[in-house]
Amino acid sequence: QVQLVESGGGLVQAGGSLRLSCAASGRTFSTYVMGWFRQAPGKEREFVGTISKVGESSYLTDSVKDRFTISRDNAKNTVYLHMIGLKTEDSATYYCAANGRGGSRPSEYPYWGQGTQVTVSS
Repeated sequence: QVQLVESGGGLVQAGGSLRLSCAASGRTFSTYVMGWFRQAPGKEREFVGTISKVGESSYLTDSVKDRFTISRDNAKNTVYLHMIGLKTEDSATYYCAANGRGGSRPSEYPYWGQGTQVTVSS
């Protein structure tokens, strides 16, 4: 079991940047692959990216890979989503999630945070 809490969301102008954080509880953070997902009203939850257990590799979906970066600091039990060049279509609630092996589908992740809202204005 791990508890996840996202923070760092807010209102930002198009073209701006934002860093989201996901803080995890427990002593086993480094045993989890961490994922980021987002969901806009009326749309399915969308995969954003993942980062491996010790941060040596990461994967981002094509729509964001040139603008977003995932990192983690296991000493702080925290994973980050660095976002630059934000677009209005990036507006969504952003969620972090954890499992033992990664994946791109929400159903593969048993542990979720409550989400943090990102709104990009034009």
